[in-house]
Amino acid sequence: MPHWIRFEHDGEIGFGSLDEDVVTAHRGNMFEKPEPTSRTLPLSELRLLSPTAPSKTIALWNNFHALAAKLGVPPPEEPLYLLKAGSSLLAPGDTIRRPTSYTGRVTYEGELGIVIGKACKDASEDEAERCIFGYTCVNDVTAADLIDKDPTFAQWARAKSFDGFGPFGPVIATGLAPDSLVVRTILNGQERQNYPIGDMVFASHRLVSRLSRDMTLLPGDLICCGTSLGVGTIKGPRSTIEIVIEGIGTLTNVFEG
Repeated sequence: MPHWIRFEHDGEIGFGSLDEDVVTAHRGNMFEKPEPTSRTLPLSELRLLSPTAPSKTIALWNNFHALAAKLGVPPPEEPLYLLKAGSSLLAPGDTIRRPTSYTGRVTYEGELGIVIGKACKDASEDEAERCIFGYTCVNDVTAADLIDKDPTFAQWARAKSFDGFGPFGPVIATGLAPDSLVVRTILNGQERQNYPIGDMVFASHRLVSRLSRDMTLLPGDLICCGTSLGVGTIKGPRSTIEIVIEGIGTLTNVFEG
């Protein structure tokens, strides 16, 4: 099944399907019967962009049984989530930079991302599954010390919405069975996370269905499924973080602190 990317080439933005290291450019809309062209481009000549430009990015909290058990909290009865600012999104390969207004801990969170392919509102679980276009890799970067800094207000949105705190990509993979996937996070060559998507409290189709009761999900929207064990601080003035999901690929970004 195709892996889809967005790219910039010679000052123009396009999208296409990736096969090995060659991209076939398409015309039209990625989510509505895109048409292949005769134009093929080597991946090495392209600047990768975030695979979509979502109208919203929804980020889950406490969506894995193993992490809930470690934290000593019950699995939620309904999805617990926040919204990340659109300006937080970052392309594969781009640099995550420490905000000038924050000097505390910055953490990585390797996650599976769901990409919506068609408008979805009050959907049943079966309908929701048909609204999923594909899956991608996410690093839900977090300014951890901000969340509880003010005892009167948990600052989740601010902690996760700094510019560059939302890398995702490099591709959208279609035709996958998400429950069989494993998320790995590698920091400076050392594996820090390795957990199964099958441990999610809300499986992907159920999650999309429940979220669609709260708000209309639009094509290109990104749902970050939450993370599990192994979240940690990005240390050092320069670190490389890789989010690896077999069947999707590797999202690589450098953090400059």
